[in-house]
Amino acid sequence: MSESNPTMTRLEDQIGWYDKKSAYNQRMFKVLKAATILIAISIPLCAAVGATTTITAILGSLIALIEAVQQMNQYQQRWITYRSTCEALKHEKFLFLGNAGPYASAANPLALLAERVESQVSQENAKWASMQEQSPKAQGATGTP
Repeated sequence: MSESNPTMTRLEDQIGWYDKKSAYNQRMFKVLKAATILIAISIPLCAAVGATTTITAILGSLIALIEAVQQMNQYQQRWITYRSTCEALKHEKFLFLGNAGPYASAANPLALLAERVESQVSQENAKWASMQEQSPKAQGATGTP
């Protein structure tokens, strides 16, 4: 069906994109959080075994660097937003395929699907743009780069 139908092709493409980006952002968030935890745990251990203050300082700096990267790239927020959008698009797909919900009584269900898919994608894009605009303001207020 999606090969000859541009609306279904677009829907499948967007579901795939949001699914892939959500998984990537989830993975990055968890890797960076795990690294932060492991480094934080190692600091008192290094101090206990008599490691130099240079090593301890480097480990502390690594934590600050990892947290800065996490804050800059907003992996957790993107993961949640992308997953939410992906699931909303899947919801629309299954309502449409089942001729249920708003599609059951629509005069042109395919046109309605196209409108609703584009609305979901536009809403997510607007949220992303808003986050990008707020991010520099928040960084400027805290003095972080």
